[in-house]
Amino acid sequence: MRALLGLLTVLGLAVASSGTSIPSLASGGGQIVQLGYAAYRGNDSSPAGDGDTTVTFFGGIRYAEAPLGDLRFRAPVQIDERVQNGGSVDVQDAMTYGLPCLQQPANSSVESEDCLTLNVWKPSWAKPGDNLPVVVYIFGGGFYYGNPAGFPLYDWVHQSQNVIGVSMNYRLNLFGFLGSHFVQEDGDLNVGLLDQRAAIEWVQRHISQFGGDGSKITISGESAGGASVMLQVTAYGGTKGAPFQSAIAQSIGYGPVLFPYEYEAYFENVTGIAGCPLDSTSMSCLRNTSLDLLIEAINANPDDTWAPIIDGTFLPDLASKLIPEHRFTKVNFIGGHCTNDGRTFAGKNTSVITAADVVTDIEKRYHHLSNETIAAMLEFYPDPSIPGSPYATEYDRAATIQQDIEFGCIDWYLANHSYVRGVENSYLFRFNTPDTVLLKASPYLGVMHTSDIYYLFDGTNSAPNAGFTFAGFNATEKLVSEEIIAYWTSFTRSGNPTMYKESYSPTWTNFGTHKRVVMTEDYTGESGGTWSTLEDVTQDYVDRCMFWMVRGNETRV
Repeated sequence: MRALLGLLTVLGLAVASSGTSIPSLASGGGQIVQLGYAAYRGNDSSPAGDGDTTVTFFGGIRYAEAPLGDLRFRAPVQIDERVQNGGSVDVQDAMTYGLPCLQQPANSSVESEDCLTLNVWKPSWAKPGDNLPVVVYIFGGGFYYGNPAGFPLYDWVHQSQNVIGVSMNYRLNLFGFLGSHFVQEDGDLNVGLLDQRAAIEWVQRHISQFGGDGSKITISGESAGGASVMLQVTAYGGTKGAPFQSAIAQSIGYGPVLFPYEYEAYFENVTGIAGCPLDSTSMSCLRNTSLDLLIEAINANPDDTWAPIIDGTFLPDLASKLIPEHRFTKVNFIGGHCTNDGRTFAGKNTSVITAADVVTDIEKRYHHLSNETIAAMLEFYPDPSIPGSPYATEYDRAATIQQDIEFGCIDWYLANHSYVRGVENSYLFRFNTPDTVLLKASPYLGVMHTSDIYYLFDGTNSAPNAGFTFAGFNATEKLVSEEIIAYWTSFTRSGNPTMYKESYSPTWTNFGTHKRVVMTEDYTGESGGTWSTLEDVTQDYVDRCMFWMVRGNETRV
């Protein structure tokens, strides 16, 4: 098949995903990729002084029908991808990003309900038949905000020159995660997650035309994006497999997953604002409600209103239950977190100063902890005043608990059970270099949540907790950025983060060695690389993780 693709390319023919020959189209500017049902003109770009090494970007490519009208609150519908007019189709401008999905707070002047688009970065030389591996990035933002424009994959493709990068929009907040039995009866739950899967499946079908291999896909994400990665791995309880072969989950963060009585109450809030009844006509009414009223409903509810829902199908149960039951798809896996993820969620160091403050801090996010669990927690994480306590302050204690409940433990849990199931390519990491801009603003945060994505995306992330002005990496920060990108793209290419690592980076051994890589900047610049190393996964860490993983029904993770 590869030889046939090469011959057709030489003859000036493109090949649709179905194998049908389609004509090449003349370029009036950037490169054109021909899909048979549509054609897209991309945007060539190259860093100053980089010779002829270039990356071509294609943005705003529709991967599903517009989720408007009767398709609002329904699973994404595949567009008509049959070859049109023998492949003689108009060339569409794909030189910029599509509009982001509606955020929270929402602003219809710069966001859109019609947002199911994706973006592609490829080495400019890549062509059909080159079969490069593909990394698909899923942005974070708590499932209520986020924009792929804040997470450009340019550096990944430019540095490696051996991967294709893809990112996608997916429906957020009310439009992606509205919950109710009324939605389930006349619509679909978790449509934001279904959007993600539809985008990945589009990549399977069409990335060959960009020079990629649809059978060699890695998905990657951080925070809610890392949760999305985990939920895609556990989707359908593993019964349907997955449209990807590898997964990278960073600082997994989501939820807590709501109980039905909670999302039914939020649904009632939405219908009340929209002026819709609570009966069998609720959904048809919401589908005919003006966008302005639905935006009012988004903005009137707290941001933790919107979270993945146990729907019995795509999400048959909590991940903390599916994972130990081995109800997930076996894929190559990297999981990890930032050293101080929990500090981002523990308030200011001056606001948590007593044991009572610790409890208040934890209960702000995790509302369903029993009195017995709270008491056990305070004993398990010793008061700083007790001799031998590992916590210098109550704030350190609260931040560690916040981290262990979710952001710093479920990565180990999935890596462990993946390895137990025979996934040799299962790896753990700890990212130990802070976002210097956030650190300057709030030194007590340390290596805070989102530090890793600061280095993966050249400091351009536009999320609120990492949205300060970026001044450029210094020499030692740049080495950290190149290191993590090399690990991620090596994993994308081979399933092994070490195979194409930077020469100065440590060899990253798999889960079976009970070690994880720790990515740390050499602030002195004397080593010629980083201070990254391997560290033991301690029994204390494992015990803390298990304390929470067996209490998943209370933490709702």
